[in-house]
Amino acid sequence: MGIYASLTRIVESHIAPVAGKIGSQRHIIAIRDGFISAMPFLIIGSIMLIIANPPFDAQTSSSFGQAWLIFAKKHWATITMPFFMTMGLMSVFVSVGTAYSLAKSYNLDGLTAGLLSLMAFLLAAAPQADNKMPLDFLGGAGVFTALICAIWSVELIRLLKKYNIAIRLPSQVPPAIARSFELLYPVMGILLTVYPISLLLQSEFELLLPEAVMRLFEPLIAVGDTLPAIMLLVLLANLLWFAGIHGDNIVTGLLNPIFMANIAANAALVAQGMATTQILTAPYWAFYVCIGGSGSTLVLAFLYLRSRSIHLKTIGKLGVVPAIFNINEPLLFGSPIVMNPTLLIPLLIVPLVNAVLAYGALHLDLVEKMVAISPWTAPAPVGALISAAWDYRAFLLVGVLMVIDLLIWYPFFKVYEKQLLAEEQKSKDEAGAAT
Repeated sequence: MGIYASLTRIVESHIAPVAGKIGSQRHIIAIRDGFISAMPFLIIGSIMLIIANPPFDAQTSSSFGQAWLIFAKKHWATITMPFFMTMGLMSVFVSVGTAYSLAKSYNLDGLTAGLLSLMAFLLAAAPQADNKMPLDFLGGAGVFTALICAIWSVELIRLLKKYNIAIRLPSQVPPAIARSFELLYPVMGILLTVYPISLLLQSEFELLLPEAVMRLFEPLIAVGDTLPAIMLLVLLANLLWFAGIHGDNIVTGLLNPIFMANIAANAALVAQGMATTQILTAPYWAFYVCIGGSGSTLVLAFLYLRSRSIHLKTIGKLGVVPAIFNINEPLLFGSPIVMNPTLLIPLLIVPLVNAVLAYGALHLDLVEKMVAISPWTAPAPVGALISAAWDYRAFLLVGVLMVIDLLIWYPFFKVYEKQLLAEEQKSKDEAGAAT
């Protein structure tokens, strides 16, 4: 209990306050919302990429496989066009969505902020030359620049408004027209800041701004894709959950730019017929590390269904269906797992074991790395299968991880069940004595 008390004190005194401030910081929230707004486009683009790359060898004896391969080869350009217009323009969607969300948090007009951010990003990432617009940095490679442009555009609008630097039109002018004129100074501000930097990098270093930014962030992406970093992030997320803070939201909110850059890199490699390289992606986190939600509690929900404890059986009935779709708040707060010393160790250990084993399987190419984005609410085996471009081994890996999760969760579940059974029996005895 001494170790438990010390850990609780550290989390409550040092980790939780910092995490709470990060989680409520408006720019972090805006970045998270920006990626959420882009998600439907990216899911559709991912599906089209999978259709264009059938999970069959060219020598397959399957008539269905051969038909799919022939169809995909014949219509490859047509099938992949939606991919290039969604995943290939990921940073465009993120730039607009992030600026819109951040502007709303300042009570500014979201539409004008989103348009200004788009202009800034295109100036930096896709300068027109010979009547052609390069697309190289409109996808995942430009995501960090998109976020910078979004934040700077909104902050520029806010600063100009704060100091009343704007073109004022008579009240008789329609609001839409007045709003468009108010944006003139921010547009000039972008032209005087982002554009000169972009021109300087192009003339002096032959670099586009997103390329320079990616070089700055390359060490962060490289470190983030290593096993020690992943283990640290998984541990932090679940420590925060233990304290009652939505650790997954906070950690993945910070990781989203890396998630998206990595999945876009893998998708681009697949589109070129090359081997994938990146492991840390949103599907890896959702379908391997957090099977059934934070703490990987799907197997625990099934254990609860067969529990002799009335409390746990009730929570199991309420929580098993949401857990199948990776929503486990009923389990975390209903058990409770939050602030529960009996279940602390598996809450921390199970996701770590999943992360290590899945990392090893992907690193050794025993299972395909994630190349597509599935809805995070997809059941883990199905989501992993789709995200790994129909690699059946991804489905099997989730099954293996669930068996291991069950073995780790089970003894702690039995200890907790025994505690609750004793409490329930005591309540019955007291109720009987009272009557």
